[in-house]
Amino acid sequence: MTIPEISDAEGLSQAYVAKLLRILRINGFVESVRGQEGGYTLSRSVTKIILSDVLAALGGRFYKPGFCDHFSGTEEICAHTFSCSIRPLWRRVQTAIDGVLEKTTLGDLMTGESEAQRRPAHVPRENVGLPAV
Repeated sequence: MTIPEISDAEGLSQAYVAKLLRILRINGFVESVRGQEGGYTLSRSVTKIILSDVLAALGGRFYKPGFCDHFSGTEEICAHTFSCSIRPLWRRVQTAIDGVLEKTTLGDLMTGESEAQRRPAHVPRENVGLPAV
């Protein structure tokens, strides 16, 4: 697909799509072809593209260890820097997110919302419908 095609399909500006595709190309998720018949294609099968890898390339994790270093309150540092009840929650949330994203491929997203809701996150797509051992 071309940048204008992706922009129109996703409702994003062409400049933003170009920025995202550049990042994805540099990180080996897409390949570009120049010219009138050019555009972008995936560099490998959708079942080989893991979402956690893509999101890491596009900007990283929801919660990073240095998250609290960027305190935006009125004081110089957070009042709860040494005794925080929220930080452990964000770590658990990130662990849960990582667990799902590390087991989800681009191919899983292409199955549609109704099938994805029926399949537990821990069951790989290729094992759906197989008897339990």
